[in-house]
Amino acid sequence: MVDKQVIRLAAIADIHYSRTSQGALQPVFAHINEQADILALCGDLTDYGLPEEAHGLADELNTIVKIPIVAVLGNHDFESGKQEDVKNILCDAGVTILDGDACEIQGLGFAGVKGFAGGFWPRSLAPWGETTIKNFVHEAVDEALKLESALGRLRTDHRFALLHYSPVRATVEGEPPEIFAFLGSSRLEEPLDRFPVSAVFHGHAHHGSPEGRTNAGAPVYNVSMSLMQRHFPNRLPYRILEVKREA
Repeated sequence: MVDKQVIRLAAIADIHYSRTSQGALQPVFAHINEQADILALCGDLTDYGLPEEAHGLADELNTIVKIPIVAVLGNHDFESGKQEDVKNILCDAGVTILDGDACEIQGLGFAGVKGFAGGFWPRSLAPWGETTIKNFVHEAVDEALKLESALGRLRTDHRFALLHYSPVRATVEGEPPEIFAFLGSSRLEEPLDRFPVSAVFHGHAHHGSPEGRTNAGAPVYNVSMSLMQRHFPNRLPYRILEVKREA
């Protein structure tokens, strides 16, 4: 019997569900359904952001996963400009999609945004010069403000942040340094330290590192599926945390 004072939270990112994915993820989803109480999906749920990909993923989740699912979208989910369709299809299948929103599941609080790029202190891109550069930086700032607002609405003992882009440099280490600036932004770290979180989950950096910490010491986990497969070849490619709820 599951001890409901201990909630098992599973997290995975970069599933990249495509037209050829049918059945490939069933062992992973089935194992998560048996081992966890909540599933967090951290973006790039589809490969090209197509509605048919979202329908395929939704059907498999509906069939296999009976625990609550909370998610954020990733950059691949925006590829075809159909991100609202992708979101609605998954929401109709019972997935809670966060985009500057907060929710509580089994006593745990979740805040989520996709996030954006821009690099990491002290070499973050600044909003100076061409309008295009300013717009790029403002996208990262807007995502950070959405995350801050979502975290501020949570009143649970445990807060978890779901992102697609990384908030810290540590979990993109292993990628070519030339692309660090496109894998995350330190602007996402600021609200995580202002509103203490129990853990942060993200994906996107397929060749990064599995763990890091914010300046305030909150654990940050890169749960990209391909990264998990590479670093932990003897287990299924997701991370699970046991969270003890307060009495």
